[in-house]
Amino acid sequence: MVKTKNKPKLLPLSSVVDAEDLDSVKASFCKDSPYDRAYNVLFEAQRYYDNMADFRRERERNKRYNYGKQWSDIIEIRERCRTRRITEEEYIKEQGNVPLKNNLIRRLVKNVLGVYRSQSKEPTCTARDKDEQKYGETMSVVLQYNRQMNRMSELDARTMEEFLISGAAIQKKKWGWKHNRLDCWTDYVSPNNFFIGNNMKDFRGWDANCMGEIHDVTFGNLLENFASSPADVKRLKEIYSQQAYRERIADNCQKFGYYEPKNLDFFSPSNPSLCRVIEVWRKESKQRYLCHDPNNGDVYKIEVEDKKRLVDEENEDRRQRGLAAGMTESDIPYIQARWIMDDYWYFYYLSPFGDILREGETPYAHGEHPYVFKFYPFIDGEIHSFVNDVIDQQRYVNRLITMYDFIMRASAKGVLLCPDDVLPDDMTWDDVADEWARYNGIVRYKAKSHGKVPVQVANNSTTIGIQDLLQYQLKFFEDISGVNGALQGKAGFSGTSGSLYAQQTQNATMSLLDILETFSQFVIDGAYKDVKNMQQYYDSKRMFNIVGRAGQIVEYDPKKIRDVEFDINITESTATPAYRQTFSCSCGKHRQSALSSFFKSETSHSETSCFSLSSRSRRTSRKDGFRRAYRPSFSNRWLSSRRPAPRRKPCFSR
Repeated sequence: MVKTKNKPKLLPLSSVVDAEDLDSVKASFCKDSPYDRAYNVLFEAQRYYDNMADFRRERERNKRYNYGKQWSDIIEIRERCRTRRITEEEYIKEQGNVPLKNNLIRRLVKNVLGVYRSQSKEPTCTARDKDEQKYGETMSVVLQYNRQMNRMSELDARTMEEFLISGAAIQKKKWGWKHNRLDCWTDYVSPNNFFIGNNMKDFRGWDANCMGEIHDVTFGNLLENFASSPADVKRLKEIYSQQAYRERIADNCQKFGYYEPKNLDFFSPSNPSLCRVIEVWRKESKQRYLCHDPNNGDVYKIEVEDKKRLVDEENEDRRQRGLAAGMTESDIPYIQARWIMDDYWYFYYLSPFGDILREGETPYAHGEHPYVFKFYPFIDGEIHSFVNDVIDQQRYVNRLITMYDFIMRASAKGVLLCPDDVLPDDMTWDDVADEWARYNGIVRYKAKSHGKVPVQVANNSTTIGIQDLLQYQLKFFEDISGVNGALQGKAGFSGTSGSLYAQQTQNATMSLLDILETFSQFVIDGAYKDVKNMQQYYDSKRMFNIVGRAGQIVEYDPKKIRDVEFDINITESTATPAYRQTFSCSCGKHRQSALSSFFKSETSHSETSCFSLSSRSRRTSRKDGFRRAYRPSFSNRWLSSRRPAPRRKPCFSR
């Protein structure tokens, strides 16, 4: 009898592979307690925040130099028994000098901000599909409305100033309730409250895997954002018990308009009456299916639980229709689905005590975090700001000015040299000094055989080369920063032509073009998220009327615009005097061209009419020439206003 080999028993896949392990968020729910989950995210965020301590310290130094506190660097003074750490300002005062400064950095930053504001550019939308080009203008108007509502001209200017000081520009694009309306809003994010993963090396920030922000809010704002029931209010009062019932004595010690960076900490706010909320966005991973539909060429991702409904049932329906149409099995365009491990953005709102206030997958249709950031230049992950490039020149200028002041105060200025034996018997040295300084005074002295008389000594301390060194440093300021006198609006030297001065201004602008274009890309990235948020959350028809565009009312229809893909470009704003002047000059040139062609046709007609044209043909050619000149639309009104009025025939009444 032949023995049959028993086949191995089949085990269900769920008992072999834990599906929860394939989703990092679900795995944390199964393995960790709620506090362990929160602390894991908190400690990771704290690590990234602490890794940016040097950046925040450098930013604070750049900000001090920009706003005039230029003697605040710490130096070490080695004495016999100890080493003291004091500021340069305190050390100069200990030497009996005055720490003088001449803030040239602030002037450079203002000039660059003036160049940025003078550009007067705004983002516009262009539809990628030619059949949807008409929606591009509609979306541009809606985007301009949103920018006016958020006061983006002022917000971008202040963000540009932050970009020049620290080399970082950060904004947050979100949908929410503010100023009694539910809309898309833009918030400025301070680099002191922002953290991001230190493994990011991409200039565009596409390889970021974790970022977040620290919020210090009042208890009332905390309830407004995180309480949806009386039970939530009770829970938040238990978490923030000290802030909920604390009298705000600390508010009396905080000065308005001043910033104290010494109290920066990740877990505790500088003001103990405020509630610290830590917002963290990080990439999580889970299993998905990457689908390709050869019927229309679409490539998209779906969830695992949606595969049966979106892929299997659709393929079965296509199989039945294909066989009914006479197709072979291999010729039917099935949807191809491939299993992948995909990442997605997941957010946490945490308290410093390990409580999860809110969490979830990103609610935005663009599938990303709400932040827009740009670091400059970010070569090998390094940040070097515009202000940091000229700090050494500013320090040397301050040193020269202080040294010059010390030399002038220490030099002899009107010192009286008087021999001891020439002093009269009835006078003291104080009497001689008073008489010498008095107007029309007479100084008496005893004449001696040596012939020495009182002499006043004045030392010339201006020809020691400090002025030349100052001129060199001021020249270095312009060479290093790229902001020369022409860009600053200074008058040109004698003999400088207007074209040369304009060329110098353009060359100075070219030296700033890289930093200006980098910030323009930051504005484009923000406008892209604004457009995506408006396409997602504007779910009803709206009418938009933009200030400055007379009579232009645009209707936004979400059914037509929601699925349109737009490209964002930076163009010159149409609401500026420069644009209107350029438009007027273009109209004037067009009108001049129309008039010249009209008169030219008249001249050529008069030269040839006596040889080959009859009176009727002359009238016909004159009308044709006038029609050719009258064709441009810009010159119609001008010509019609100067055309002589037709003579009226006399009308006689009976």
